[in-house]
Amino acid sequence: MTAIPTFPTLLQRFFTQRLMQEKRVSANTISSYRDTFRLLLRFAQKRLRTAPDKLAFEKLDAPLIAGFLGDLEKQRGVTVRTRNLRLTAIRSFFRFAAYEMPTHSAQIQRVLAMPAKRFDRKLIDFLTRPEVDALLAAPDMATWTGRRDHALLLTTLQTGLRLSEATGLRRQDVTFGTGAHVEILGKGRKQRAVPLCKPVADVLAAWLDELDPAPDEVIFPSARGGRLSPDAVAGLLKKHVAVASNACPSLKQKHVTFHCLRHTTAMDLLHAGVEQTVIALWLGHESIETTQIYLDADLALKEKILAKTIPFDSKPGKFKPDDKLLAFLNRL
Repeated sequence: MTAIPTFPTLLQRFFTQRLMQEKRVSANTISSYRDTFRLLLRFAQKRLRTAPDKLAFEKLDAPLIAGFLGDLEKQRGVTVRTRNLRLTAIRSFFRFAAYEMPTHSAQIQRVLAMPAKRFDRKLIDFLTRPEVDALLAAPDMATWTGRRDHALLLTTLQTGLRLSEATGLRRQDVTFGTGAHVEILGKGRKQRAVPLCKPVADVLAAWLDELDPAPDEVIFPSARGGRLSPDAVAGLLKKHVAVASNACPSLKQKHVTFHCLRHTTAMDLLHAGVEQTVIALWLGHESIETTQIYLDADLALKEKILAKTIPFDSKPGKFKPDDKLLAFLNRL
């Protein structure tokens, strides 16, 4: 008879066996899930006065998880979106535990039944063409870092790469000549190829001629030659946005992040008449429903649709009081 694993053993198997070997998730997912359980174990240690390596699985019940999620929002001030991401990691672990510890099925099902918290979804930020032109003109092309940043921003705006995809892009992932493109191993370990237009390919080729990296080296390195960190990219983007704002004041009203550049790519494709399914493939979306956010945010497209519609004749009618029951419901 197979022995029931302890909680520390089960958690280690979850990372090494389920996530790394079986699902082969990305390094970003591993980091996110690791941080979730670091926070959860510290919370449990404080609440239960038990060291993590002595913690019993049955102590991780739904009330404890709910208390942990509430503590994240109240004490740490995380957003609802981040709170839901933490819950997703915990659910993934408990789905794994359902196979390993069927005797705890009732406890596991109560945790799996915990709902994600609803939140208001804001319209996305994206850049207009004048704002893009100002941003691309901001880096100082007389410096090494300026040329690197210009190539990075231009490539990202045309391909719509995620931050991790752009900073992890290697020389062997880029193909020039006829059918120039970049090959990406994206979210969910899905491979995709994104074409490069000639102006972007020319700028990228010139940068690579200067950099001359080995096939397995990143093409947008830090000054020390390593991979750019998310903080470093956020810093350089903030610097260039500040410069670009002098030429294009509308940038001062926008929260420009690296992901905003990806949104800009999608909006450019949408305005060019590219179908939603193709945009989803271009960006590497898991589901076409994800691409819906660009349709929601595109006011210009909605105005074009409105201009093509035939206006309804509006004629005033006589006032009729609501039914009493409907009036009650309307007041709620």
